Amino acid sequence: MERRRVLAGMAAAPFVPMIPRVGRAAVPEVRLTWLEGRPGSSATTTWGTPWPKGTVPGDQTFRLADPSVPVQSWPLAYWPDGSLKWSGHAIADGAPSDAYTLQAGTPDRPAQPVVVTDRKKYVEIDTGVIVARVPRSGRELISEIRRGETVIARDGVLVAYRQEHISDEPSPRHLVQSDVRKVVVEQSGPVRAVVRIEGRHGTNWLPFTVRLVFFAGAESVKMMHTFVYDRDGSKDYIAGLGVRFKVPMRDAAYDRHIRFVGDGHGQLTEAVQGITGLRRDPGLAVRNAQIAGTALPDPATWDQRVTTRLQYIPLWGDYSLSQLSANGFTVRKRTKQGYGWVSVDQGQRASGLAYVGGVTGGVAVGLKDFWQRHPTQLDIRRAHTAEAEVTVWLWSPDAGVMDTRFYHDGMGQDTYPEQLEGLNITYEDYEPAFGTPYGISRTNELVLWALPSTPTAERLGAMADQVRTPPQLINPVDHLVSCNVFGGLFAPVDRTDPLKATIEDHLDFLFDFYRKQVEQRHWYGFWDHGDIMHTFDEDRLVWRYDVGGYAWDNSELSPDLWLWYAFLRSGRADIYRFAEAMTRHTGEVDVYHLGKWAGLGTRHGVQHWADSAKQQRISTAIYRRIYYYLTADERTGDLLSELVDSDRTFLVLDPIRKIRTEPYTPDPHALSIGLGTDWSGLAAAWLTEWERKGPLWETAKAKLLGTMETIGAMPNGFVTGSGLYDLDTGRFAPVAGKTVSVSHLSAMFGQVEICAEVIDLVDLPAFEAAWLQYCRLFNATAAEQTAECGAAFGNLILRQGHARLTAYAAVRLNSAALTQRAWRDFYTGDGYGPALPWKSERVTTTLTPTDAAKWVSTNTTALYGLAAIQNLALVGDQIIAP
Repeated sequence: MERRRVLAGMAAAPFVPMIPRVGRAAVPEVRLTWLEGRPGSSATTTWGTPWPKGTVPGDQTFRLADPSVPVQSWPLAYWPDGSLKWSGHAIADGAPSDAYTLQAGTPDRPAQPVVVTDRKKYVEIDTGVIVARVPRSGRELISEIRRGETVIARDGVLVAYRQEHISDEPSPRHLVQSDVRKVVVEQSGPVRAVVRIEGRHGTNWLPFTVRLVFFAGAESVKMMHTFVYDRDGSKDYIAGLGVRFKVPMRDAAYDRHIRFVGDGHGQLTEAVQGITGLRRDPGLAVRNAQIAGTALPDPATWDQRVTTRLQYIPLWGDYSLSQLSANGFTVRKRTKQGYGWVSVDQGQRASGLAYVGGVTGGVAVGLKDFWQRHPTQLDIRRAHTAEAEVTVWLWSPDAGVMDTRFYHDGMGQDTYPEQLEGLNITYEDYEPAFGTPYGISRTNELVLWALPSTPTAERLGAMADQVRTPPQLINPVDHLVSCNVFGGLFAPVDRTDPLKATIEDHLDFLFDFYRKQVEQRHWYGFWDHGDIMHTFDEDRLVWRYDVGGYAWDNSELSPDLWLWYAFLRSGRADIYRFAEAMTRHTGEVDVYHLGKWAGLGTRHGVQHWADSAKQQRISTAIYRRIYYYLTADERTGDLLSELVDSDRTFLVLDPIRKIRTEPYTPDPHALSIGLGTDWSGLAAAWLTEWERKGPLWETAKAKLLGTMETIGAMPNGFVTGSGLYDLDTGRFAPVAGKTVSVSHLSAMFGQVEICAEVIDLVDLPAFEAAWLQYCRLFNATAAEQTAECGAAFGNLILRQGHARLTAYAAVRLNSAALTQRAWRDFYTGDGYGPALPWKSERVTTTLTPTDAAKWVSTNTTALYGLAAIQNLALVGDQIIAP
């Protein structure tokens, strides 16, 4: 990135004492299990495992035992002493075991290792079962996939319909295909190979990154498809977006099969030329074979009243399954283009899996979150010809144009004072031209199988399950806790004490309530899936989906962290999947990846990109780190890398431009940066780059340590509120006197968590003292604040959310008084109290029956969740009654 080149002249960071490395004998063993239990069929997966500081050498090799199976490993992050902090792993295809033991040692090599051959014009990947060829340029992502000498699929491309304008009259659509610009081999086996493809749709539209992931012994390829929306919402609309392959059809028409998996394991089981239900019966064995998808007997053995009339049985070449809402899909078919469609059936939630092929081979393809990210579609075309075509539509062309226009005309809010008045009534921070989708993105996960024959119904069902819920290996909770990762701010769920059990009940209620709200309020859709709403409307008994800043939450006050910490301490699969969907959404849709605001996120609003507050507090890496390290997901790694130099965004956008009382022009040597939501977002990105040893890790380390050192040198530390930051040195300017400027929001967007991490990593006593001062004083009395800082902090809110700061200070300072106050802050703060009903009520007067809890708000839920989890971890052994 061009803007990164200015970072080369960074000042050196102060020396930080490091922990000496230890020998290899100290490497612990980790017992891994499957998130949802052992998969029912073959499974491939990647995951990350943490290691205690100073325990595992950075170049450690690993093996899987009990049972012994091939594994591929690589480093994800290092502790400052060079020891391994997180390792990434991949397991080869095969019958899964209930559990595995990860231990130091030499890994087993796969019987059929994946082999990558890097040629001048293409890259070829051989899993031992299939061979895929990836051209280095042109329109094809995959030119062909073979099993032996048989081509199963070819001409794999991205397709999109482009429509210039939205109007009441029909507008022409133009089909464009992928244009590959760059191909890079990121991993080359022996268990896992990854090829990254970059390009655009057509010549200059929708930049994309596609990763193709291959596993040893697998007959499938995983595809991670990311595109960036590079228009402002006023032209060049998406009217269809998909992935398309051609499938050679070698078998007789009656031996060609179409399969869709709908709800559960329910399946559409049809042949291009059906021989069941005819007026004349070909014979039971013939009919059974066609239903089973196996080769039919020689037609000479059939009832000849059928055989001699085969030419009069229609060939059904085209099929389509459209999922245009979360609760409804339709299936239709026709003989061929130019002839009428025939309705087949309808259902609720399709799996997103289709198969086209025959008894000598074919292609199955599936799209994760198929119904959750509606409108989606599966199309099969020309299956009656020598070459069928299968398209997985990420945005269905049957759904109409993807409308990304801003939702109102500004209502006369042309000046900052007018915009602040709007904020005071609808909570929307509007500014002309700021409600743009330019630069947002979306990632989708697909799987393609190159099969030797039509799969059985049982196999198709198992494949659909893998698409819906990809197998995931996880670490035991006790191991996560013992490694002291993510600040050490969580402990295993513990119900042994009645007071703790009550808090656990409340935490369970809140998660279960939001899980039900997603379902009952239908918080689904292409751009929306993964997010939740901000505030409830007590009068309409719905969430305020249409009221400015009260609508989509966009990570406000860290629900992402609440969910991930809830998973880390429980290992619950339902919490993991909820947090995963949120991370996929907030990291892509709520953050800009192109343009002048790249690296910034958008505050909560009616549309995810609508609000004019573009800030670090939404894009912060702290919300993606946990998912990245648990899964080793490369796309999430991209998102983390994008943020390393996002300090430069302060040159183009002042976060508090509307409320400044003095003139301010951004100066690269004196950028006004808040020490709360701004610095914490930057610090999270710098720490992640440093520990991942990314391309800019030395610069990132210097900036992190430089800002920590200069914050610690400020007379009032974090209480100062903001500082003047130098892009070249990565340090804040010295502050002469004591300044008090405290916001209730400053620490609530990951600062608690990032400070806990960096204090554990580096020895900077002045920085720790500055943070502990903030933790001690936020919920203290005005007199205590004035005595230490020279002035009171003002009328602050979110005291319950800040209870965890008090608890952190209590532990670091070994203070019984602060421990007691941490629990009082938690119980009597301005959040959820013990006297609340802690239940929901059934409502039948809304459009569909729902559960409602008028006292619940997402801000309070996120902070209650984090305060409860962290208080229990830090001072749970000294819990007091409310």
